[in-house]
Amino acid sequence: MLQDLQRVLHTYWESFLFIAPKLLIALVVVSVALAIAKRFSMLLGSRLRGSAHDPLLADFLTNVAKWGMLLAGLLLAMQIVGLSGVVSGVLGAAGLTAFVVGFALKDIAENFLAGMVLAFNRPFHIHDTVQIRDMLGQVEALNLRTTIIRTFEGKQISLPNAVVLREPLTNFTRNEYIRQDFLVSVDYGEQKGPSQIIDKILHYVNNTEGVESTPPYVSYITLEKSAGTTADLRVYFWAQSEDYRRQVLVLKSNLMQGTKAMLSEAGYPPTTTVS
Repeated sequence: MLQDLQRVLHTYWESFLFIAPKLLIALVVVSVALAIAKRFSMLLGSRLRGSAHDPLLADFLTNVAKWGMLLAGLLLAMQIVGLSGVVSGVLGAAGLTAFVVGFALKDIAENFLAGMVLAFNRPFHIHDTVQIRDMLGQVEALNLRTTIIRTFEGKQISLPNAVVLREPLTNFTRNEYIRQDFLVSVDYGEQKGPSQIIDKILHYVNNTEGVESTPPYVSYITLEKSAGTTADLRVYFWAQSEDYRRQVLVLKSNLMQGTKAMLSEAGYPPTTTVS
């Protein structure tokens, strides 16, 4: 029994000595492919960012090129070791796409292809504020498998690219301007009318820093409900959308607080509400 074990171990040792040089060469090939892929991706990324001015597409194509070169190096290493039959069988059976699906599993391949569509279709750019389902935040990166979004609460969300492509996506910063609104409920008294309040609110809103007043982006007010001496007024205003949190959300909050304070100082009853 010991002699059989020694014979088996000796056979394995001889097989290892036979394949050791090929393994060493394969490791060298993989190391060289890794270094070349890293260097090439850096050069390609700098070229793409300089010419396309689109960091989202540039980063995605850089990652694709990097992983493509690594896969090529891995295939070459497998052929050196003697697994050329496996490589040719995989590639010849269904092409490169089938190899990706078989190598990375179906969901990863689906997210990769969805990332390709997102990179070229570009429904958003880096730092755009988007909403997908109930998640609202800024786009930080588009990777081979996931889209990274950072919420205004500081949470980092990794969404599969297939979900981003499949779900309705709202981009709040794609256009230069965005319209917001809030409701003012006020009792204007017996001697006054809602038109005076509308003029006061419009004057205040249009003179607030950050509110756009250049046509066609102008503020206006609609009367939603009136009963007796009370009126519900819907105030619409436009703001720049590049920094959605500061230029839109914070501005809206300041306008709501300032409008209520302005109406109180103008002598309107403290029953005034803004929402």
